[in-house]
Amino acid sequence: MRVGFDVSPLFRPHPRGIVRLTDETVRALEARGTLEVVRLEPPAGRDLRAWRQRDLPREVAARGLFGVHSFVSAFPWRGPGKRVHTLHELPWKHGVHENADLRHRFWASLGTRRADATVTGTERAARDLGRPLAAEGGRVHVVPWGVGDAFRDEPEPGSVDEVALARYRRSESAFALCLGAVRAKKNLASVIDGLARLVARGAPELALLVSGPDTPQLRRDLGRVARLGLSRWVSTPGEIEEPDLPAVLRLATVVPVLSRSEGFALPVLEALACGTPVIVPRGSAQAEVAGPAGIAVDPDDADSVADGLERALRERVELRYRLADRAREFPWTRTAAALESIWEGLA
Repeated sequence: MRVGFDVSPLFRPHPRGIVRLTDETVRALEARGTLEVVRLEPPAGRDLRAWRQRDLPREVAARGLFGVHSFVSAFPWRGPGKRVHTLHELPWKHGVHENADLRHRFWASLGTRRADATVTGTERAARDLGRPLAAEGGRVHVVPWGVGDAFRDEPEPGSVDEVALARYRRSESAFALCLGAVRAKKNLASVIDGLARLVARGAPELALLVSGPDTPQLRRDLGRVARLGLSRWVSTPGEIEEPDLPAVLRLATVVPVLSRSEGFALPVLEALACGTPVIVPRGSAQAEVAGPAGIAVDPDDADSVADGLERALRERVELRYRLADRAREFPWTRTAAALESIWEGLA
């Protein structure tokens, strides 16, 4: 069966998680060989919406494809072949304004009726969608994402993690790593408030490293840091380069992922694979991914967040090798096999 895979996230700006999902899944599918994977990529300079709606249907017909698989919510609305699309999250269900405009709501509503199958990464995201699951006769399939081989609890022989960490102006002292927490939905304020309570308790010192570009939201959060007298504990080194990410994750004491809306949260799995504790909101998609390996807290309660940070400080060494066991339940081959099953069912 020849299936076209929309790999536009590899060529146009997209969030890192979607880029990684697209790259890892397509490579896993190609390696397995169950489907004949045809990569569909937009020509340079071509508008993505025009490419999907005008060019892709013609390409499906010309290349004799059984259908098109999209790793985002948008897909060819008309034309031959089956259509599978991916809904990562419904942020407006959680009071988040980012990616909550009419275009995203359109694909989450009418798009799901036109697609032959809808893929979500977690049961939490599927519940937000409010449509029947495939097991109930519906079109919504829960397909967990995976974690790559680069994320492991020990560095490769001959490499030294501390060299990567030094590039981000960090010593080897304990630190919490907040990846990309420069957007409002990432809820950095909850981590800051928890850190303030931790400092007030006289707990062991824990610094906070916030990665990502300078944004208005980051400046607002840094104002909060200053008002709470925490400036000496917080650093903002900018983006962490992809090759350095596993090393920085391994050296982190804890990775809080307290976003108010997530569809899956790859950093949760990647931190666990590196043997680093994660703090997640109770009942969230992040908590579903982390399972019993996560430290679940109430992000609206500063004391609860402080308790989570304190537990990570206390149990970091003890937890290290058990955490990676949870991550090993999520290989990309599992993701690929689940998508193959969806396409075989459509056939």
